[in-house]
Amino acid sequence: MQSDEITRTRVCIVGAGFSGLALGVRLRDSGVCDFLILDGGKEVGGTWRDNHYPGCACDVPSRLYSFSFEQNPYWSRKFAPQAEIWAYLQHCAKKYALVSHIHLGRELRHASFNEELGCWQLECQDGSRYESQVLVAAMGGLSRPTMPVLPGLASFRGPAFHSARWRHDVSLEGKTVGVIGTGASAIQFVPQIVDRVGSLVLFQRTPPWILPRRDRPIRGAWQALYRRIPVVQSIARALVYTQMESRALGLRSFPSLLKIMETRARAHIRSSIRDPLLREQVTPGFRLGCKRVLLSDDYYPALEHSSLRLETSALGRVMEDGVELVDGRRINLDVLIFGTGFQATSPIPAGMLTGRSGLDLADCWKEGPEAYLGTVVSGFPNMFVLMGPNTGLGHNSVVYMIESQVAYILQCLEHMQKQGLQRLEVRAEVQAGYNEFLQRQFVGSVWSSGCASWYLHASGKNTTLWPGMSFSFRRRTRRFESTDYYDEVYA
Repeated sequence: MQSDEITRTRVCIVGAGFSGLALGVRLRDSGVCDFLILDGGKEVGGTWRDNHYPGCACDVPSRLYSFSFEQNPYWSRKFAPQAEIWAYLQHCAKKYALVSHIHLGRELRHASFNEELGCWQLECQDGSRYESQVLVAAMGGLSRPTMPVLPGLASFRGPAFHSARWRHDVSLEGKTVGVIGTGASAIQFVPQIVDRVGSLVLFQRTPPWILPRRDRPIRGAWQALYRRIPVVQSIARALVYTQMESRALGLRSFPSLLKIMETRARAHIRSSIRDPLLREQVTPGFRLGCKRVLLSDDYYPALEHSSLRLETSALGRVMEDGVELVDGRRINLDVLIFGTGFQATSPIPAGMLTGRSGLDLADCWKEGPEAYLGTVVSGFPNMFVLMGPNTGLGHNSVVYMIESQVAYILQCLEHMQKQGLQRLEVRAEVQAGYNEFLQRQFVGSVWSSGCASWYLHASGKNTTLWPGMSFSFRRRTRRFESTDYYDEVYA
């Protein structure tokens, strides 16, 4: 039911994960207090609230996975587990007085730009309505799970769920469980459940490259040192950043350097798996880096567990009591779990965001999402996107990219304020030129070496990753150029 009451604010942020909270903190720091953060969940946290499957953890070192202005000396491990990251985000919301700005249980249904009023009008699923001069889409690219298209899926009688919607009420004890997918989520939860199930059939389409994780606890002495002398943690953070940033040289400019990492990955397979046939089945046939490189110490040993069977034949259809493979074999299953990732190349559903002249963002992005600096989209005045097209990283922490975008957005808002502008929209030719530049950068990189990757849109364009060093993105977003934007009055 639609409400007659309209809540008005200058800036409306949709999403209370890392991106939305980062912008909220910086808005307050800059003296902008007229803003709201909407989120459909019952708590803040975004993907770290929603993904709570067994073994869920970050694959970026903890020292990098926090805001630069709120480094966390309390991480318990080299790679922080989900519960700690979620608690960290809740802590940030409270410490920086964002709670009063956050409206939870407000899942966005539709937002449209009213050209006559020069503002965004939003309606949520519960009927609540908002109006703001500026809209910031901070939903992220990992918010919409991907479910495989399988004939008969609706007929399955047992529990079936995606890892991002893990059902803790479903007992796996003694059950025959089918896991579809061998991506970043599956390699974390499979080792955690393999001891609990009666048997587990793991359906693999394409094996990923996996490097040793070498996770370990962070000793209390280090935590105490970081608390007492924060500059030590900043130095440690800078060292980890530099180490990870160097990987971009192999991914982008010198793919031959990835041979060293590939040699390590092959050695990891040999040292972890005894069965020669299984080794062959999990060895990828594409170049390391073309798809997301994963980290794990316990996934390969789990594959040799007596209760697990790796199935490499393609799925044909789902039945009431299991699945049928394309070769005709049938496998009975009690539970189906999908580790099939997210709709990273189609992050905004049709009908959710409508810009100038009735433009639907989903229609504009049919050939692949495009934005200028991954942040602003021509045809959508006063709208910003955090973790937008081509802002993902294959080698470092996306929090660094988020903070770069936030700094740029603050410059845009300051320019609007100083110039008394009601609208700000990037020029179409500027956006087009920028995206032509981006796609040229992928030529010759490992990401263009021929594999099918979730980095790639159906059109063939890489619309997910930033094709270079993360500091080069920060350099590009460091300075706002008014000439990149239309004059306030435009056709």
